[in-house]
Parts: sequence; structure tokens; C-alpha cells
Amino acid sequence: MNQLKDTEAVISTDENRSGMSRRSFFKQATVVGATSAIALGGFVNLASAQDKEDNRNDHDNDYLKKRDRDILVAAQIAEALAVTTYTNIIDLSPFFTRLPNDDQGYLLAARQEEMSHYLLEQSVTDQFTPFSSFFYPKKMFADPQTTLNTLVTLEDAFIAAYLVGVRHFSTTDLRVTAARIMGIESDHRTLARVLAGDVAARDGGPIQTITGAQGVAESADPPNNNGYERTLCWTRIEQALEALMPFVDLNAAKSAGFNTAKSYSFEPFNPTLPNPLGEFISFKGC
Repeated sequence: MNQLKDTEAVISTDENRSGMSRRSFFKQATVVGATSAIALGGFVNLASAQDKEDNRNDHDNDYLKKRDRDILVAAQIAEALAVTTYTNIIDLSPFFTRLPNDDQGYLLAARQEEMSHYLLEQSVTDQFTPFSSFFYPKKMFADPQTTLNTLVTLEDAFIAAYLVGVRHFSTTDLRVTAARIMGIESDHRTLARVLAGDVAARDGGPIQTITGAQGVAESADPPNNNGYERTLCWTRIEQALEALMPFVDLNAAKSAGFNTAKSYSFEPFNPTLPNPLGEFISFKGC
């Protein structure tokens, strides 16, 4: 089973579209974000003008190139999905309360970190995420196997997407920032796999295997099973968006067997990071 194709969710119920093409997804995401009440007025014209400008400063959104903005908007959608996922695991999953305290701490901290990533990206794009309500697989927050498969799948995708940013951001500062965020997503992937062995027997644990983005059931032991980060062979941000397409399209969600009767809203908040030494500080990293 390919988890990126069979684990989908992300579109507000009032933004659902039937027959949305993969090619049109990003175009629509940009337009929706541009026309939202929270986005800056005149975004489309501004983006067009910016595409002709040199990116003089590494993090100055007055000179964002269109490619940079495309990657950042895609990242915002992904981070909004991540925050929503962690929030509902914490709030709704019965197995969460039966995890060891350090595992619960990981999930709580990851939620804070993903929100921090989102706000950082929003500070650069000056727009809200175009998609802010998400569908999930059936039993997503009730069955730990489904939860962990989905969580690892998403972290796999986020890692690969930020590596696209490392390839294609037009400035050193943005590339380094993408690498810094990608490292945290890698932490999250490993720690999500740590949970497998700690799932209580009454919840079906310990879980022996987890299926991530590549659709292969992999042993949960050891949790840190990568010698190198997996790129998923993505070299363009459009590939990441194609992978997210099933998370966004209602028909794709139905085809994947999701519970489309219920969506889960992204609820922004002011995060508190676990340790000041690990905070963003600046685009220079110091």
C-alpha cells in the first residue's frame, strides 16, 4: 500500500472540489490563499512582479521569487496538517494517555515545533494557509497502527519536501532554514517510530512494523532506521504537491476510504518551544 496515495487529507469542507486535477492543485492553493481575508491584498500581482526581481536579501519577503513563495506556501499547508494531526492525536487518541510520559512529551513538543514552523513561513509569505481543514483515514485517532502509519508517512513527506527547498530555494538563508526544519521533521519521524514499541497491549501493542511514504512495512526496530534522509526522488515542489493531492481532494479522499463525513480544522496558537537554545533566533541561525 502506498501511504502517500492511500493516506489523504486536507481541504476545508467549503473548499472541496470534485474533479480537481493534480496540475491545478497548486494554482488553486495560491489563488485561495491570495484571496483569503488574511492574505495581503493584490497578492497575485505582487507575486508576478516579484518573480522578475532579484532576491536581494536572503529572507526579505519584498523580494521573494515565485519559486520561493511556491515552496513556502506548500510548506505552510504541510505544517498546518502536521499541527492538526498532532493536536488530535493528543486530544482524541485513547492510546496517547497510556504511552510513557516521555512519549507523550515528544508528541506535545512536536505540536509546538510544527506550529513554530508554520508561523515562521507565514511571516515570510504574509498569507494564511490556503487549506485549513483536513480529512483522515478511518480509525485515524482510534487505531494506533493507522495513526503511526499516517504520522510516519507525513513526516517522510515533509522531509522530502524540505529537501526540495534545500535544492531550489534561491538564497542561502532560505536553504539553510529549510535544512534546519527538515532536521526537526527527521526527529519527529524517528520518535514516531519509537512509539510503536510503547503502545500498550490493550491498544494492540507493541506494534512491530510501520508503513511510511514508500508503502513498505518496515520493522519498528530500530526506530532510527535511516542512514541518509529519504528524498522520495522528489526534485520539484510539484511532486510534493502531487503527493498531498489526495489529502486535499474530496473525491481522492473517498477513493482512499477516508472518513469524509468529518473534517478536522487547523487551529493556530502561539507555540512555546521546549528549549530556548533550539529556537529559531534568525535566518542566519545565530
